Amino acid sequence: MAIKRKPMLFIAGALILTSFIGIAIYAKTKSDSDKKSRSSSSYDKSHKLQPNDKPLVDTKQPAKVSTPPLQTIPTPTAPITTVPALITHPGQLLRLTNWKLQLPIDTERTGSPDEIKQPELNSYTDANNFFLNSQLNGVVFRANAGGATTKNSSYPRSELREMTSDGRSNASWTNNSGTHTMTVRQAITHLPDVKDELVAGQIHDDSDDVIMIRLEGAHLFVESGGKNIGDLATNYNLGTMFTIKMVAEQSSIKVYYNDSLKVTTDKNGSGYYFKAGCYTQTNTTKGDSPASYGEVTIYDLSVSHT
Repeated sequence: MAIKRKPMLFIAGALILTSFIGIAIYAKTKSDSDKKSRSSSSYDKSHKLQPNDKPLVDTKQPAKVSTPPLQTIPTPTAPITTVPALITHPGQLLRLTNWKLQLPIDTERTGSPDEIKQPELNSYTDANNFFLNSQLNGVVFRANAGGATTKNSSYPRSELREMTSDGRSNASWTNNSGTHTMTVRQAITHLPDVKDELVAGQIHDDSDDVIMIRLEGAHLFVESGGKNIGDLATNYNLGTMFTIKMVAEQSSIKVYYNDSLKVTTDKNGSGYYFKAGCYTQTNTTKGDSPASYGEVTIYDLSVSHT
């Protein structure tokens, strides 16, 4: 019986020893884990930096934040514009240096009827006979049937007469030499009520007309010596703008209508000069009232002698 008990006791002792060893290992492992947990928690909550410790974040300088560069926005400026000068009289629109104006009125002014010469003409305007149109792009020449007339005519006029030497002397030239040109852009805007005729441009000599641009009703033509020498428009509508160019050279005169040559006539002479404006071809003896009038608007006017 004694021999049988010894193996049983040995086995029981081994089991007890193994249990103690497992318990000891578990206790040590748990103790180490608890220490690490307590150490981490204590640092997070109450650790204070010592004089020689390096802080994890620089507490002296604020953290730098990268920002994009600022864009410079130009200050808006108003566009540069040129304000046109206010036009108040015909001399600002037409170059009148070498012209004088003959009017259908007779006052104490020089001339019979009145004549407006340089330098007064540059700033002159007349609300009834010589003024700017409402668009300020044309000069209106108006002559009423009851107006005053020159000594050699029974018809009134509001008309420019060509001059020289800055308006001090009457122009007088010959088409036997040189080239003499007048170009006028214009519109006939009103005719007298009864005798509906007017002249809108001329070459004149020292005694009579040489060439005239004449409108009778709706018939616009070139007249010379009292005869029609060339049609310009057979159904002209009042207010229609057109351009006349008269060229006197080599003993002839050519008339262009809107850049188209319409008339060539063999004429030569001396004492010639240009006229432009409104020469109304009626008076009160023709059945028109004193207030009935002819009217021409000139938009551009030029003369050259070469």
